[in-house]
Amino acid sequence: MTPAHTAPTAPTCPAAPYGTPGARPRKAFATFCTVDKKNALRAGALAAGTTLMMLLMTSPALALTRDDGDDPGTGLSVIETLGLYVAAPIVLFLVIAGLVMVLDKSHKQKDVTTSNIDTKTQAEAKA
Repeated sequence: MTPAHTAPTAPTCPAAPYGTPGARPRKAFATFCTVDKKNALRAGALAAGTTLMMLLMTSPALALTRDDGDDPGTGLSVIETLGLYVAAPIVLFLVIAGLVMVLDKSHKQKDVTTSNIDTKTQAEAKA
């Protein structure tokens, strides 16, 4: 008589090609394959701490109070914003790419070992 429902087995990680031969086997969730839980926790804490510090340092609420000598100008329109932050970088990229292609001198270099060989002349001289 076979049971209708079998208990699930714990997932196992593939055998690592390195390690101590004859060491005791690790538990199923002691490591995430080759990543240790301690290292994952450390990386997560570092990422969360860095993000929190960046958010605290920016503090956009302080932008509401004006500083001494602060004299903001008029805002940019939508067209000016798109021109400044979209069109200008694209045009600058195209100008730089065009200058690189026009001033590229690598196509003028010749391979001296193969371009100076005339195979027909050498074949006629041997015959």
